[in-house]
Amino acid sequence: MRLLHILEEVASAGVPVTPVQVNQRLGLAKQTLYRHFAQLEEEGLLQREHDGRAFGPGPKFRAMAIGVISSQRIRAARLAVMNRLAEAVGETVNLTIPDRDAMIYLDRVETTWPLRVQLPIGSHVPFHCTASGKLYLSTLSEARLETVLSNTKLEKLSPHTITSKATLLKELQKIREDGYAQDDEEFIEGMIALAVPVVEKHGRLASTLSFHAPTIRLPLDKAYEHLSRLKKAAADLSSLISKDQTD
Repeated sequence: MRLLHILEEVASAGVPVTPVQVNQRLGLAKQTLYRHFAQLEEEGLLQREHDGRAFGPGPKFRAMAIGVISSQRIRAARLAVMNRLAEAVGETVNLTIPDRDAMIYLDRVETTWPLRVQLPIGSHVPFHCTASGKLYLSTLSEARLETVLSNTKLEKLSPHTITSKATLLKELQKIREDGYAQDDEEFIEGMIALAVPVVEKHGRLASTLSFHAPTIRLPLDKAYEHLSRLKKAAADLSSLISKDQTD
């Protein structure tokens, strides 16, 4: 049970934590504590951060979490919300979650238009040039954001990609103030997107809800006409998560 308690503390922290921080609640003997962390790291349940001191969920732990939130009971209700939004907007709707160095497409509802961008479930997309990725970055603490950006290559994927750290930081500040993020052809030329947060009961980001569309069909200024619908759907998803956490 000690191993499970450690995993629970790491998961509830929501940010990378050191063994000492975890032990403030568990009170384990130092030798026992570090032995358990070594075991969990070896099994892929925890992963050491770039600073070499803190730990976050490892690949096996993240896969388990994705499996839980993708369960059929939760997914059916989630897809009902996403389908309503996709029908109202007329474009593809996506639900993404942050991984260690990218956003993962957890679920999606495709548009019926023949012209569409194919990004299947499980796809990884960059933080710095997607609406969902920038939204996630905007929620990080200053120290955590610095760590992530120092280990992220701001690769130019389109003529509009932000490749300057200073410019990106300014964009993230605007996202914090606005409560939503946009992708103005920054990931793929000719494609725009809007994203809003889906939060859990403690107010932390659980996932991002977005829609994307080709500019030939839905330019960015027109996409903003659907922002209120996007926010309403995200609020509905947040309520589903909070209810599931309580049940």
